[in-house]
Amino acid sequence: MKRLALMAMTLLVALTMSAQTAKTCNKKRDMKNEQNCEMECCKKTRSAAFQYEKDIEWQDAGPGIQRQIMGYDGQLMVVKVKFEKGAIGTPHTHYHTQATYVASGKFEVTINGETKILGAGDGYYVAPDVLHGAVCLEPGVLIDTFSPMRADFLGKK
Repeated sequence: MKRLALMAMTLLVALTMSAQTAKTCNKKRDMKNEQNCEMECCKKTRSAAFQYEKDIEWQDAGPGIQRQIMGYDGQLMVVKVKFEKGAIGTPHTHYHTQATYVASGKFEVTINGETKILGAGDGYYVAPDVLHGAVCLEPGVLIDTFSPMRADFLGKK
């Protein structure tokens, strides 16, 4: 009897989990294959738990600018951006919230028409859809954070 009750409870838990998966899955799929659905369309996009600079490729992000995608998931992304002197982060907008830490170098940063000179240890915040850009005055590195993550940096739209 106990074995039958345990089997019934296990089935109930499995059915509940299956129903939850079906509710959260956004892709059309064969309802008979919940496990496949969970594996294919209900996965979260995320980085490995640990990132090592030596293992991450630098991506070209414009003349004199390279970036490394560090930790991320759907809600947050950290990006290291290396600038050569004179490189220009062209003024642009995006719907992401951005907060940036100046790890090294010196930058002329313009946000919504206001320009400031920032150096190592400084930072700045950019609200969604606000025009911003930077000019590198001394070679340096910026640590950008974005929320939500920049799927365009991963080749996803």
